[in-house]
Order: sequence, then structure tokens, then C-alpha cells
Amino acid sequence: MSTEDPRFAGVARLYGIEGLERLKAAHVAIVGVGGVGSWAAEAIARCGVGEISLFDLDDVCVSNSNRQLHALSSTIGLDKVEVMAERLRQINPDCTVHAVADFVTRETMAEYITPDMDCVIDCIDSVNAKAALIAWCKRRKIQIITTGGAGGQIDPTLIQVCDLNRTFNDPLASKVRSTLRRDYGFSRTVTRHYSVPCVFSTEQLRYPKPDGSICLQKSFVGDGVKLDCAGGFGAVMMVTATFGMVAATKAVDKIVAGVRRPSEKVKAKQDPHPSPLPEGEGTKS
Repeated sequence: MSTEDPRFAGVARLYGIEGLERLKAAHVAIVGVGGVGSWAAEAIARCGVGEISLFDLDDVCVSNSNRQLHALSSTIGLDKVEVMAERLRQINPDCTVHAVADFVTRETMAEYITPDMDCVIDCIDSVNAKAALIAWCKRRKIQIITTGGAGGQIDPTLIQVCDLNRTFNDPLASKVRSTLRRDYGFSRTVTRHYSVPCVFSTEQLRYPKPDGSICLQKSFVGDGVKLDCAGGFGAVMMVTATFGMVAATKAVDKIVAGVRRPSEKVKAKQDPHPSPLPEGEGTKS
């Protein structure tokens, strides 16, 4: 086997020359460039993907240092997407990188998430925005990989992937499911597949107590505990990075397998107002 691109020759020796060419022709969006998304973006770039769109409105802050790839002393206060975009361009100068310093919400979805995208990696930690993104992609037949909660965990070996409707022990994924069912007509039947791969962990969450110790019971904290810069769940790179790497793996697998072929992308561009979800693709039974 030979390839004219020494930068990604190792990728070609794993996925084949045709697989690498599909990756070079692909457009992947990473929504949320934090503890999970920054690592997913790095992996996608190092697999030779030709076009990457990064979405996040946050700046790099010092408290990101425990889990986010772009958090360095020299980058504190800078836009996450700009820092990450420059890094990806250094990895692959031939990659077209779009750095969008904004959040993807129901109001901005039509502008940012477009049918030419081969895959979207959802690394958002907001339930409503996450559900809106999943529903948007499903209705437009855009491949999406979603991620559950990565905070409050220390064991990356417990991370796995299954259909979003089959996850367990993941509060974030559970809330997203409830929102999809309530607001977007997704099926309440537990045996129905949403055809949305979800990266999640089966690990029991570790809750911080006011005295600085850790417990495995939620009763010590309020209902609003989450992964953020001010407090809430703790997080370590070993877990958040693994979430991102697994999500990137699923995206690469779909692209190499040709899940969305060029003819399908052209059709999607010509149909900006697709019909509602068909039976069996997340609709109510």
C-alpha cells in the first residue's frame, strides 16, 4: 500500500487509501470545545479530516487546566475555538477549520448546522441545547454522535457506547431523552432505537461535599450539580479525553464506512425542509 500523503500514511494503513480519501473529503462539526470536545477535535484532525467546524462561545479559563486540551498558561482568556483552530491548522495545514465563537442553540441551529456536514459530535453540557441539536440532526439525516456526562468520574475503563435510548446510570443522557420525548416527539418505547450513538459511563458518580470530602450519594449536594468552572462535579482528563476519543472514533467509523455518500449530501442540500421523523427514527410509537 502506498499513499502520497506521509502526514496521514499511518491512517491509510489502518482504514485503507479509500478510507483516508473519505476522511479528507469529510466535514465534521464539534459542538462544545471543552473537556470532551477539545480532545475529539484533536483526534478528528489527526485522522486527516479535511474540514472541521468548532462551536463554543467560552474563553479558556485557568480552571480548565485539569481537563481541556487547549488550557495552557499562555492561552488563558483567549477564545477556545480560536486556540483550538490554530492548533488543528498546525496539525494539518490542508484542513479547513471554521472557528465559530458562539453557542449552538435552537435560534442559531439553522445557520450553523448544515446538511453538508458528514457528522456532528455533540459535546454540549446543556440539556435543552443538546436535545435541540440531536432533534435537528435527526430530522435532516445528519449523522450525530452525542456524549453523556463526563464529570464526577475517575475510571475511563467504564466508558462505553450504545444507542441514546439505551444508556443507563447517566443523568445527563436521561434528561436529554426526557426532553426529546416531551418536546420533539421521540419515542417513549424503551426498545425503540433512536439511531443516535451515545458515549457514556456506567460509573457511580462522585459528589463533592461542603467539607471537601467526596461521597457517592447525591443527598450531600443540590440538584443543580454539573461540570463547570465555578464548582459542581470534579473532572479529570483521563475520563473527559476518553469520552472525546471514543466519540471521535465513532465519527471516523461512520465516515470511513460511507454512511453518508456524496449523492446523499447533494440531496440533503436540495431539501432544506425535510419531512418529520419517519416511524422508527425516534418518533412516538
